[in-house]
Amino acid sequence: MPELAVVIVNYNTRDLLRACLSALQRSTILLDIIVVDNQSADGSAAMVAQDFPAVHLLALEENTWFCGGNNRGIAAATAPYVLMLNPDTEIAPDACEIMLRTLQDAPHLAGVTGHMVYPTGEVQRTGSRLPTYADLLIENSLLRLIPPLTETRRLARWYADWGRDMDRDVEVAPGSCVLLRRADAPLNGDLRLYFPEEDLARRLNKPFRFVAAAHIVHHEKAATRSWRATHVYFDDLVIYGHTHHGRLAAGLLWLFSRPLYAVMGLASQARIYRSKMRSSAS
Repeated sequence: MPELAVVIVNYNTRDLLRACLSALQRSTILLDIIVVDNQSADGSAAMVAQDFPAVHLLALEENTWFCGGNNRGIAAATAPYVLMLNPDTEIAPDACEIMLRTLQDAPHLAGVTGHMVYPTGEVQRTGSRLPTYADLLIENSLLRLIPPLTETRRLARWYADWGRDMDRDVEVAPGSCVLLRRADAPLNGDLRLYFPEEDLARRLNKPFRFVAAAHIVHHEKAATRSWRATHVYFDDLVIYGHTHHGRLAAGLLWLFSRPLYAVMGLASQARIYRSKMRSSAS
């Protein structure tokens, strides 16, 4: 029986998902792979059923988003450990084993993550400190346009002095690749797509270990480049603020974030307009 279940929530990333599953097939340990397809329209579910018959496929008839989809997959898992993994990743053969053994040997850890790089080989700076309430206000309002107010805080939060070339405990691990004990793995069902990592870190209140030897290629944001995802981001921001900072704090977050939300909405409309103009011109 596999010690580790890998839960992958997919939404219209068929070709990337195929590469992800192909990489997992080369794992040095036995895995229970669970794909939760959030009503994709690109044939993802059919591809999994045809090309990867050993994978446990949950083809949903609704989009349950990242948190809901992961919770469906975690509920279906029977292994004592769960790796939440994005479909736009390609994991090295020994990475699952390295991360699993690290967590098994360290009961004081909440979970483990690996060393992600972009397809170009550039290091992806994952692993961070928890954002303070002031961080949330600044990063999600027009205050973010004031460099002296944002840059020092940003560098400190993302461990700017660390090149990701060695192991380190971090406060927040990326939801794109995090290995947890199954009992700890369910995400906050009130959130849809954003802040589940920070919410998990606050709930478990233990460090996560970044393991440099566990290599993962991450294409990043393959399924979240849309105005709809941006809208969900601001909704999740307020929900996260309410959960961990209270109703008044959440209300201030909503108020401070409205101008930035409006600016981003106008920018999105402008991109759509330019795209239509180019299409009509051709």
